[in-house]
Amino acid sequence: MDIIFLHELKAKTLIGIYPWERKVAQTIQLDLEIALPSSSACQTDNFEDALDYARIVERINETLAQKHFSLLEALAEHIAQIILIEFKAPWVKVSVAKLSIMRGVKKLGICIERGSISR
Repeated sequence: MDIIFLHELKAKTLIGIYPWERKVAQTIQLDLEIALPSSSACQTDNFEDALDYARIVERINETLAQKHFSLLEALAEHIAQIILIEFKAPWVKVSVAKLSIMRGVKKLGICIERGSISR
């Protein structure tokens, strides 16, 4: 199985349960590993057979701009479902972290896996 990755995608979004978190955008970091629906891009070297990294990032940024999430868990699940459904990936691993939100903690977050991976 072929897996693409996007690491350290940083974006500002409204996320959290506290009143100030609903007003002040926070920086989050996303890391994604996405199983490709097929390995044909390796043989064809054709963009049509690959996942469009730019479109994935664009779609995530659209979500972050349009929707408020209370929990990182809900945001991670939403992104996982976008990847599975819209991009037809069989498996995805999504890590979402808030950066420097607590004293002494560089980042805190969640990592989820959805779908099935075959090797």
